[in-house]
Amino acid sequence: MIAMAIYGGFGLLTWHYAALPWWIVLPFGGFLVAWHGSLQHEVVHGHPTTSPLVNELFVLPSLWLWLPFRVYRTSHLMHHRIANLTDPLEDPESYYLAPREWAKRGPFIRAILQMQNTSLGRLLLGPLNCALKVIWQEGGLLLRGDGRHLKAWALHIFGCALTLGWAMGVCGIPLVEYILLFAYPGLSLTLLRSFLEHQAEQDPEKRTAIVEGGPLMSLLYLNNNFHVVHHDFPGVAWYRLPAIYRADKNKILRRNGGYRFNNYATVVLRYLLHPKEPVAHPLLAQPSPTPPPGPLQQAAVGS
Repeated sequence: MIAMAIYGGFGLLTWHYAALPWWIVLPFGGFLVAWHGSLQHEVVHGHPTTSPLVNELFVLPSLWLWLPFRVYRTSHLMHHRIANLTDPLEDPESYYLAPREWAKRGPFIRAILQMQNTSLGRLLLGPLNCALKVIWQEGGLLLRGDGRHLKAWALHIFGCALTLGWAMGVCGIPLVEYILLFAYPGLSLTLLRSFLEHQAEQDPEKRTAIVEGGPLMSLLYLNNNFHVVHHDFPGVAWYRLPAIYRADKNKILRRNGGYRFNNYATVVLRYLLHPKEPVAHPLLAQPSPTPPPGPLQQAAVGS
């Protein structure tokens, strides 16, 4: 049903594109593309059927264009397997940098990275950063002669061709307008969900958030806003997560240290211009080496 609603809505919106003003297309186009991203997340975790092939066919058209589904699947499953969430050396979905990497960045790059730790920066700059990161990482693999993702890219190109063949060839939507009114805002909405899903905390139980949200945003994210519950039960279908949360809400919130938000409006406003955390991972910071003792310290040591 979700897949039918997404593709049906996408088909109607693109078919009537020429008759609609941009300020209507943008929110609905972004919503549908982000919703499709949430469907991809469900497919990664083995839904809606028991057949991986059938599930992958549900998300074969790439509405957001930027990332091959199979590359995303590999990365996301690795994110679920590691014990040290948020660690940029282990977690492929971490937005932190190791302190040594942070120290290598110049002032301009540091400013951009800090801006991306605000909700406004994540919404405006996050999709561009994601696209550039994919080009850098995947291009690096090819330059090193590593072809492990070639099949994933071939399927992705076919999926993009399906999407753009319809949007551009049938509905007459220019590529730039499709990117600006569908793909870019769709990825922005997806990045709002992941903006503070995880935080750097000494206690691993306190690293994962709950955003209770309203029915619209919970539907958009297929209840992945109940992120603690999703990490506890990654194989459970999206529609079962709210009931699991309600049944054990107090215990879950005690366990995650109350890392909870009422809704995404609260998230956006609280961190609109204020970075939620430092970019350099605070738990990986290493103490400066102890300087050699000065003359007075040497005398004290020798006494």
